[in-house]
Amino acid sequence: MSVEGDDLRFLRLALTLGRRGLGNTWPNPAVGAVVVKDGIVLGRGWTQPGGRPHAETEALRRAGQEARGATLYVTLEPCSHHGKTPPCTDAIVAAGIARVVSALIDPNPRVAGEGYARLEAAGIAVTEGLCADAARRDHAGHIHRILDGRPHVMLKLAISADGKAAPADGKPVSITGEETRAQVHRMRAMSDAILVGIGTVLADDPALTCRLPGMLRVSPVRVVLDPALRLPVQSRLVSGARDIPVWVFSAEDASEDRERLLGEKGVIVTRVTAGERGLDLNAILRALAERGITRLMVEGGPKVASSFLRADLVDEAVLLHGPVPIGPGGVEALDWHAREALTASRGLPLIDTEIIGADRLDRYERR
Repeated sequence: MSVEGDDLRFLRLALTLGRRGLGNTWPNPAVGAVVVKDGIVLGRGWTQPGGRPHAETEALRRAGQEARGATLYVTLEPCSHHGKTPPCTDAIVAAGIARVVSALIDPNPRVAGEGYARLEAAGIAVTEGLCADAARRDHAGHIHRILDGRPHVMLKLAISADGKAAPADGKPVSITGEETRAQVHRMRAMSDAILVGIGTVLADDPALTCRLPGMLRVSPVRVVLDPALRLPVQSRLVSGARDIPVWVFSAEDASEDRERLLGEKGVIVTRVTAGERGLDLNAILRALAERGITRLMVEGGPKVASSFLRADLVDEAVLLHGPVPIGPGGVEALDWHAREALTASRGLPLIDTEIIGADRLDRYERR
């Protein structure tokens, strides 16, 4: 295999490793790294839970002394600044790495090319840009948080065969099958936070955790839009707030007594401005980014989904189509304006369709 072919193969491996950290490394990006010499993988690493240790130092640690003269493949430019840990560039130089192949420059102004410059100043050859599109998708949350001051927003919505999201009485109903629901839980595990509206909480009393075997520990932060602070103290969200965080956004005039009561249960309440169409979504996204959230999964009902689409705040949409109709009187999955914002927008085109059992998954992505 050619050098270019080897580079592609090993960088793809690094990307695969990096995805292991998605949803668990915030506020840091989920990076993957591989140390290779003479076609042999000497060390593999990915960003650990909480963002440290970094992928590069993990891979170098596993490679040990054999890293000298090797090539390091990494999905994002190595950091060059002192944070809670020393710069990865220092570790790379000290390990005697001869060459670094990186997929993407880090938009963080504390890095932004400085990592490459330090490596080259130390005599290390740097190749940048291979697999950049794939890396850009994997690091979309980090990129949005740094450049736009908000998380990457993925909207997920289950839709019946007749375009409904719930029956007329609002009671919970299974629109998709078990295989698709398992896919949703995997999506949750790869998200930093999951957001719903208070209507969903009152109707379903959801736990919003990742319920795949052994994956409860990687459940995302639970975020609720609750202007009047109606979140029941007896709800499953509040009951588990000390184990898996629950962050509630309310209107500025919401009851202080309710905030105090929820706070005693471990719920964090943040007040934001509200208008005719509800809470200020831009302010909420900014607040989430300030707390380190990079990847937000919006799993609320039709009202929340429509509000994010109308506000042009959806970067990726996953629509899960079930095979059975709900029937007359059911709640429309998306209002007319939201459907237009999704299906008629050239900026959010359909990029992929997948059949999962009897269901269909349509994925839209911002261009």
